[in-house]
Amino acid sequence: MQLEPGWLSRLASEFEQPYMAALRAFLLAQKKAGKRIFPAGDEIFNAFTHTPLEQVKVVILGQDPYHGEGQAHGLCFSVKPGVKVPPSLQNIFKEIHAELGCPIPSHGYLTAWADQGVLLLNSVLSVESGLAASHQGKGWETFTDRVIEVVNRECEAVVFMLWGSYAQRKGAIIDRQRHCVLSAPHPSPLSAHRGFFGCGHFRAANEYLVANGRQPIDWRLPE
Repeated sequence: MQLEPGWLSRLASEFEQPYMAALRAFLLAQKKAGKRIFPAGDEIFNAFTHTPLEQVKVVILGQDPYHGEGQAHGLCFSVKPGVKVPPSLQNIFKEIHAELGCPIPSHGYLTAWADQGVLLLNSVLSVESGLAASHQGKGWETFTDRVIEVVNRECEAVVFMLWGSYAQRKGAIIDRQRHCVLSAPHPSPLSAHRGFFGCGHFRAANEYLVANGRQPIDWRLPE
């Protein structure tokens, strides 16, 4: 179990549920069949390791891990150092640059955000190599729904960035009186020009955090 203690105390019971037993059996069967699964097993819960529950300030909700070689490492939108920056993340960097003037990084390794309290949460936490969405509907969505419920209930003044209709549906339970919910089209090249560019989310997130007595996020990434 790789969950940080704060998360584990709220989510331990999920690992005893039938849906999680079914998910575990599915993943074991995939591995026995010789399928390659991303991210590596010890990286699946990376988002929780880097961002303890008590430190959550911002939640960015993704959908699936990247399914290409060496990309996924357990943080949504993030790729390992040395891996080409994917198009959606390139567009995120462009928007941050336009809003805040931060230089566009040469890499897509987002641990510096996660370590400041940005929970980079995919809805589905594993995928088969080369097969997008191959682990959807196997139980991960139920687990990550519980994660959102825990943040909604246990934390105060969190900014949720919901990009695209999938994330917006998944975030429908969030208490808008208690938290800040920012919605926009997905940063994918297919939809970024429909309102992701110019959304102002990164500036708005920091303004909200400061207004609620919290440290803003430094959206710059170390080179």
